[in-house]
Amino acid sequence: MRLAELGDASDVAELLSQLGYPCTRDEAIERITVLREDPRHDLLLAELDGHACGLIASHTRYSLTRGNLLTRITALVVATSCYRQGIGRLLLREVERRARRDGVGRVEVASNIRRTDAHDFYRACGYSDGSSVKFVKTLGD
Repeated sequence: MRLAELGDASDVAELLSQLGYPCTRDEAIERITVLREDPRHDLLLAELDGHACGLIASHTRYSLTRGNLLTRITALVVATSCYRQGIGRLLLREVERRARRDGVGRVEVASNIRRTDAHDFYRACGYSDGSSVKFVKTLGD
C-alpha cells in the first residue's frame, strides 16, 4: 500500500471508472495533483503482483459540531478481478491507522443507496449506519 503518484493516473482512472465515475488519464493526473498538494487528503493504492488493484481516498478535517478531527472516506474501490481477497479491508484499515496516528476520533463513509453489497461490507468492517441523511444540490451555471 502506498500513496498514489502521477504515474498511477491510468490505474486511478480505470479504478474510478469501475466505481462508476468515468475518468480519463488526464483527469486522473489533475485529481492526483490536487490531492497530493493538500496534506489533509490521502489517495492510497493497493497493489497485487505490481499492479494497482484498489484505491481509497480520504480527507481529514476539523468537525465544528464534534469538536475534533474527522476523517471521511471519499472513494473506495477494488478492481473487480480482485474481489474477495481482503483488499478493501486492508485499504480501510490503513485509513483507520493513519487517522489514529493523527489523533482522529471518527471515520465516516457515504455510500450510494443502491450499493447494498458495499453497505454489507462496511457493516462487516465495523461501520454502523449513521443517523444522518445526506442532501445534495448540484450547482449549475
